Amino acid sequence: MVLPFPTIIKSIWLRLFTVILTVILAFLWVMLTATPVAVAQEKTVNYTKTKLENRDFSNTDLEGAVFAAAEMKGINFQNSNLNLAIFTQGIMPEANLEGATLAGALMDSAILHKANLKNAIFTSAIMVDASFKDADITGADFTDAIIDRYEVKRLCQRAEGVNPVTKVSTRESLDCDYFTRH
Repeated sequence: MVLPFPTIIKSIWLRLFTVILTVILAFLWVMLTATPVAVAQEKTVNYTKTKLENRDFSNTDLEGAVFAAAEMKGINFQNSNLNLAIFTQGIMPEANLEGATLAGALMDSAILHKANLKNAIFTSAIMVDASFKDADITGADFTDAIIDRYEVKRLCQRAEGVNPVTKVSTRESLDCDYFTRH
């Protein structure tokens, strides 16, 4: 059955109108949902590949800050909020992170040799390929952190203390009992 010409035109216009309306709504949805992300990115502190040796960031709110591949020897983050911060390939020997919170931080391939990590909170942090040679981890909480097995075994050799905020022992947060058996 062949439709009359006006019905075909009406059908085409209706489909065209639907497509145009869909495109407009999709555009508005993208714009409205992208705006908060753009604003959040504007407020993010970014120290990627910078030299921050011996800088003092103690007692500072740096949630979500980016320190990727930054040189941070001797940096002071004592009692700072570094939740969700990014330290990918961060060079942090002798850094002071005592009492800092780094929940959900990304610290893959970070170097933390001789760092002060006393009472720091690393819950759910990603610390793959991170190196903690001679770091003081007394009272640090690594609950649900992702750390290489061989590094956890090394950390368990010197794990002691209880985190004063989370009340979790360092040995328990690293699951040292499991690693000493296997």
